Amino acid sequence: MPIHRGNPDHMTEAYYRGLMHGCGYRRTDLDKPQVAIVNSWTDVNPGHLPLRELAKHVREGIWAAGGCPSEFNVPAPCDGMAQGKGQHYILPQRDLIAASIEAMVKAHGFEGLVMLASCDKIIPGMLMAAAILNLPTLFLTAGAMLPFDGAGEHMVTSDLKEAIGRRRNNTMGRDAFMDLQEQICATPGTCSMMGTANTMGCFLEATGLAPFGSATMLAFDAGKIRQSRDVGECIVGLAAQKRSFGQLLTINNLQNGIRYVSATGGSTNAILHLMALANLLQMNMTLDEFDKIQASVPVIATFKPSSPYNLRDFHAAGGVPCVLNALEKMLALDVRQGMGGTLEEVLKQCQSPGGSIITPITDPFEKEGCFTILHGNLAPLGAVVKKSGVDPEMRVHKGPAVIFDSEEDVRRFLLKKEVQPGSVLVVRYEGPKGGPGMRELSIPAAMLAGMGLHTSVAMITDGRFSGATRGPCVGHISPEAWEGGPLALVEEGDTIEINLPDKQIRLMVSDEEMAKRGKKLPQRPDHPAPGLLNAYRDQVKGAEQGALWLY
Repeated sequence: MPIHRGNPDHMTEAYYRGLMHGCGYRRTDLDKPQVAIVNSWTDVNPGHLPLRELAKHVREGIWAAGGCPSEFNVPAPCDGMAQGKGQHYILPQRDLIAASIEAMVKAHGFEGLVMLASCDKIIPGMLMAAAILNLPTLFLTAGAMLPFDGAGEHMVTSDLKEAIGRRRNNTMGRDAFMDLQEQICATPGTCSMMGTANTMGCFLEATGLAPFGSATMLAFDAGKIRQSRDVGECIVGLAAQKRSFGQLLTINNLQNGIRYVSATGGSTNAILHLMALANLLQMNMTLDEFDKIQASVPVIATFKPSSPYNLRDFHAAGGVPCVLNALEKMLALDVRQGMGGTLEEVLKQCQSPGGSIITPITDPFEKEGCFTILHGNLAPLGAVVKKSGVDPEMRVHKGPAVIFDSEEDVRRFLLKKEVQPGSVLVVRYEGPKGGPGMRELSIPAAMLAGMGLHTSVAMITDGRFSGATRGPCVGHISPEAWEGGPLALVEEGDTIEINLPDKQIRLMVSDEEMAKRGKKLPQRPDHPAPGLLNAYRDQVKGAEQGALWLY
């Protein structure tokens, strides 16, 4: 509950106020709007390393505007570091982050929130918390990592993943490979590619929940300090107006954000997170509705690994505002911005698109969005693919299934055996329940690209891929194999057809044969679920519902 403003003698608040005095707050401080800085700073995630310093400047802005800042922390796991180690725990932490923020904010009665986050599951977790709490809320990200200037090419972390494939093929030497490992992350900040971190960070800008330029600006730019103070000042005004999160992120604003993500070749993980967010906001969005919204815009910008351009290039070309300016006729323009004004007013000050990085809508990379939602007898409840990352010759592909029952199995295969061109690699039992945790198979996918097989080999899974994935990689197949979904019925050598133009993914066997196989499901593999993963497996919903767990 909010603290009783203007009545410091209210006896029922004595215990609260006494303990806050123990933290160093003065009587007058406790009569001001109480604003929480929810910080995901950690020194084991480069995307979050700058947030400790930025939080200090957010504090300055809150004090200057007449508010009272308090700070607490939440976990900030790095998807990249967890790959091959603890990826089972990454997606569950999205919901844990949301729940921990909900519990802390409700317990202490804050009146406004500033969320400091940068990376893949932390921004979505904080968005979920904001939806549940429905308080005035603004976001600030750390900014982008400086790309590494290697051999005349600006390289980012997705290039390192693809280098694994080149090293495996001996087209890259050991010393060069080791040097790239050491130098690829040139500075702290978010990986300077259009992975999930920057997809979601730019979504915050596109929906008015964060300052324009905050995700695409380099992390060490002095502008980040100014942004921090601006956010701190602005949240005090929103708290005074009692401008709820639901008033900031309306259905029109959410749809604007989806259109933005699609127009810039965003991460397939955004579908998972935005479906979860829409459900928490009681918008009850289906995959097909999401597909209709995202397909309503052309793709006018693509970034690494789907193009040579990185986040610094995007920022220099005008960034998120420039893309929104290009899409102006396709957006709801009367939506309010958290930092002030309407979208229409903001776009009047933005530069127009042009050149090779952000193209006009009359000359797009794709005409109908960057994603394709697939259905068929392998995915009755849907599957997703990043169409803009698939070479045109692979958008219709038919080939024999090569089956793996875990990520470890497919990694070993790619390292030790020859992959036959034309194959469809089927990685199953990696869904939300089966993994458990719906692991991200971006390293196997990048290895295929690094081995030059992304134009001849497809990969499908009930797990996830990254925004930093290119090639015919179909994920989120639902229902998942662990739940008896059709992916469990695929046998070695079965023909699978992937048809992006027709939005179909099919196992080329008869309905009678599918029914026969369905009567005797294969035994599940041994995928342990210790500790919290057991609760996750028991309660998590399907990918088509955003893989919600605690909500």
